[in-house]
Amino acid sequence: MSAAADAAPAGAAAAGTAPAGGAVPPGRAVVRALVSLKLRLLGNGLRRSPGRRAVYLIGSLLGLLFTALVAAAVASLHGHAGAADAAALLAAALTIGWAAVPLFLFTGDESADPTRLTMLPLRPGPLLRGSVLAALIGPGPVLSLLLLAGGAVAAADGAGSVVVAVVGVPLAAVTLVVLSRAVAAGNAQLLSSRRGKDFAIFGGLLFAVLIQVGNLVFQSAFGRPGASLDLSPLEPYAAVLRWIPPVAALDAVRSAGEGSYPVAVAQLALTAGLLALLLRWWHASLRQLMVTTDASTLVATRGAGSTRAWGLLPDGRPGAVMQRHLRYAWREPRAKAAIFTSVGMAVVFCLLSIVQGWSSVYVVALAGLMLGLQMVNLFGMDGSAFWMVAASLGTRAQARDELRGRAYAVLSYAVPLVLVLGVVLAAATGQWGSLAPALGLTLAGLGCGIGLGALLSVLAPYAMPADGNPMRGAAPGQTGVVLLNSFGSMVGVAVLTLPVGGLLLWLLDSGGPAWTVLPAGPVYGALVAVGGLRFAAGRLLDRLPEILAVVTER
Repeated sequence: MSAAADAAPAGAAAAGTAPAGGAVPPGRAVVRALVSLKLRLLGNGLRRSPGRRAVYLIGSLLGLLFTALVAAAVASLHGHAGAADAAALLAAALTIGWAAVPLFLFTGDESADPTRLTMLPLRPGPLLRGSVLAALIGPGPVLSLLLLAGGAVAAADGAGSVVVAVVGVPLAAVTLVVLSRAVAAGNAQLLSSRRGKDFAIFGGLLFAVLIQVGNLVFQSAFGRPGASLDLSPLEPYAAVLRWIPPVAALDAVRSAGEGSYPVAVAQLALTAGLLALLLRWWHASLRQLMVTTDASTLVATRGAGSTRAWGLLPDGRPGAVMQRHLRYAWREPRAKAAIFTSVGMAVVFCLLSIVQGWSSVYVVALAGLMLGLQMVNLFGMDGSAFWMVAASLGTRAQARDELRGRAYAVLSYAVPLVLVLGVVLAAATGQWGSLAPALGLTLAGLGCGIGLGALLSVLAPYAMPADGNPMRGAAPGQTGVVLLNSFGSMVGVAVLTLPVGGLLLWLLDSGGPAWTVLPAGPVYGALVAVGGLRFAAGRLLDRLPEILAVVTER
């Protein structure tokens, strides 16, 4: 049962009244109930096993300590030229984070989903007031308040700026929280649908890429060894951002310190105006959710033209399994998240190596490693539907065809991707002569990942979460098995690929024909993959009841 369901009775009791017959409860009772519900949700984080409670507390304390250190580091800029510009960029980063979090992690926060309350007899006004107060309770607002306070200390200069900071910092923090919840409410129907989860996957990958781009910009501007702290590159960006609320509320501290009190008042007014608009948008979204039906899951009927592509697949059970696996990869948000995370990490790593100047064509081997991991936990994604697969597995040949079909599906997108990345890296580095051995090593690693992943899928399966959240990789209590699959597969693939890597090093050292690794690598990877699939097929029949019990557990 979810934490929201556990906390619902307490929230109803906190309301003080129990309206009968669908009567609308008083506004104050709704506010008290929502605040009590949020407190109970936070308290439920401690009602766990001792181990999970310890992890929860240690993680919270480490997050608080890290945030406090960042806030102290920003506050230590007080007196430096450009300290106010750094504070403005900090506020801008917080704004982007608060606006993006509900789009990428919507299903991870039950209290941020307004659709859970739309069927209750509640008026939008009291629901909005209670939601605002409940949203201000939690670690997120506290950590943001710490960072904003550190930025205010960095930008402050004189008693006037202190007075403005007392108003501007809380105003900016409240605006950030309301911005996040208004975005969540305005896109609730989209984000709770399958298409919305797909958007969250692509948006999350894009957000990760933007973070890496920002890191590169920061290193290029301030990461020169032996250079003194120079914040002047931030000035052009801060000159624009300081007039965008809620950054304007924090930058009002700088304006007051410089004696520009009318400018400070104008910046505070801009943020207050944005807060009013966000509250109005949030209120309108709640009203719309309560009076309109959700048609986000309705899709138009498609033609049968797409069936032509499936005709290219192998005949028999391997082709049918391959088609099923690829359909899962396209339609199931969790499978799509796993695939695009591996693809995104491989692409981002290759691009970063090119941008930072240390790239080599052999970096493509990382793509083979990441994509080979897609064979790990093959049956966990099936969930309760795996019993239909299990019922059709009666012989060793059927089990082998099942695993072969899934391996073919992974290879159908892994091989083209590593070939494209290899060509891109060779073109970017000019190392065309090393392209053949690099691809041979990569395909060898991919084949080893296929064979080892199939074996781990049979020997160490784990259940996926039942809520369909693409940001959660396993059901609760599966941490040890997940770590075994992840790190065991990476170390195992590295060890299994050593013969090909040793051959490549010997050829490079002796001046031999390194291009021979291109045919040798795929042959070696295919032999390891075939051996792993055959051994896993035999074990699959023996462990079928255990696998079925594990992957259908929720």
